[in-house]
Amino acid sequence: MPRYFLHIRNSPQRLEDLEGSELPDAAAAQEEAVSSAVDLICDRLQEGWFQSGREIFGSSIEVTDESGKLVYTFPFSDVLTNG
Repeated sequence: MPRYFLHIRNSPQRLEDLEGSELPDAAAAQEEAVSSAVDLICDRLQEGWFQSGREIFGSSIEVTDESGKLVYTFPFSDVLTNG
């Protein structure tokens, strides 16, 4: 089964997913990215990031395959427009 890596981009920083996840295909990796983004946003909102003015919706999850090729990017701001 292929391994995909879900990195968190908060320009200019990128938090690397060093372990990755074995997923059946790129579509499953895309679903995992969206689900992970929603979970992270909810966690940050509960921590009060919105009230403190800290940026959350400028971040994204970048999915790469085992070779490091970018296969999908999910901007956190899409949660607001696709909700």
